[in-house]
Amino acid sequence: MADGDMAGGDQNRDGFKDPLRMPSYDEDEDEEVDIVNFSRKTPPGGGAESDAASTKALAGSIKVDTDSDAKDLFVTVDNREKHSGNFDVYITYRVTTKTTRSCFDNSEFAVRRRFQDFVWLRQKLTQAHPTHFIPPLPEKTNIRLSRFSTEFLDMRETALNSFLNRIAEHATLSFNESFQIFLTAKAWELETHRRYAKGLVSRVGTSVKTTAESYRLRNRSPEFTTMADYVDQFGQKMASVDRISQRIFKEQIEYQSDIESFAPAFELWSDSETDVSDILHSIATCLEKCAETTKTENVTQMDEFAPVSKEYVLYADAMKNVLKKRDAIQMEYEQCLDELNRKKNEREHLQKQLEVLNDRTEVANADLKADMDRWHKIKRKDIKGLFVNWAERRTNYYESCLSAWEEVIKTLQSKKQDDHIDTPDSNEPASETSDPEILEYPVQNS
Repeated sequence: MADGDMAGGDQNRDGFKDPLRMPSYDEDEDEEVDIVNFSRKTPPGGGAESDAASTKALAGSIKVDTDSDAKDLFVTVDNREKHSGNFDVYITYRVTTKTTRSCFDNSEFAVRRRFQDFVWLRQKLTQAHPTHFIPPLPEKTNIRLSRFSTEFLDMRETALNSFLNRIAEHATLSFNESFQIFLTAKAWELETHRRYAKGLVSRVGTSVKTTAESYRLRNRSPEFTTMADYVDQFGQKMASVDRISQRIFKEQIEYQSDIESFAPAFELWSDSETDVSDILHSIATCLEKCAETTKTENVTQMDEFAPVSKEYVLYADAMKNVLKKRDAIQMEYEQCLDELNRKKNEREHLQKQLEVLNDRTEVANADLKADMDRWHKIKRKDIKGLFVNWAERRTNYYESCLSAWEEVIKTLQSKKQDDHIDTPDSNEPASETSDPEILEYPVQNS
């Protein structure tokens, strides 16, 4: 399908509009035009310095939306501890809650929770609010990292903190009874709630799946078809971002290892070559600085970029499940409508049931629309901030490397001047280190 046809089709649809093809606000469109125009301008002087200044100005021109709503519930996950039980070893996290809501008995709580407690909470929220977007939990295992490694536990703790804060900021989920129990109940009280509800969610999920496989929706709204297509494309794009970032990280690790091994080699070489020892020593110092900068960038990417990209990959999967549940509700409505048409003698009874299911469908539609708008705001803020911070780090990274190499060039030029002083006779052949193509390289003002 041509791009014009796709755009025309979206404009003819009422309700949800695909954010992949059009901005949600006029301000975003103006901002994108400004970014394109800004990137095409070349300030006087040119060169790396002006490019770096342009990049910094571009990053500073992007403003991340902030939530102006006053918060009355603050949740923090920190201070993990390792425990050894009778049969296993597990990690608990401290969950601290501060609130001014009247539904809580106190204004501050501090409890310890295991990962399986977070899983229970998400299951309860999914059961109570099937048509709301429930934030995703981090993956239980990681192929690259050990279960109890510091890096894996840091990533999990950050993800769990994000999970609870997204729930606390939600206008509906934050008032859920199970969420309040999770934040305030003692360990033995929470265990009692968990055992009581065990197995219920899995049985309900199996029933819905079996029914969905034997029935196909006839009148699915184009609005939710577009929404499902967008979520699917978004998940694919974020999965690509996650895979590419992992590959870049692996290549950066290899690059870091290479330049770390080169630096000592040049340092040893400078001890045996007295004529060019200062040049070789300068190169070794440059390589050490580049290796340290690369190491810092790798750590920052794993701590800040990777968790957010992975979270939104999981978020897309969670949103797909919510859309399937919405379809299941509509499927039940359509099946009831068919039954009503077949059984004229039971029409009055089925009509009442039809009205109830129709109301549930409308509530599900309203929930999805409200959550989609809210989720887009959060997504724009998080992803925009993610790439802005990444661009600033990369700019600083290349400036640092450029500065290190400029020191090498200054050393080379200084060596040439010393050679001219030591060998005033212009008829003598030039040494290998006096190659004008090497020593007369112009130094760029930083």
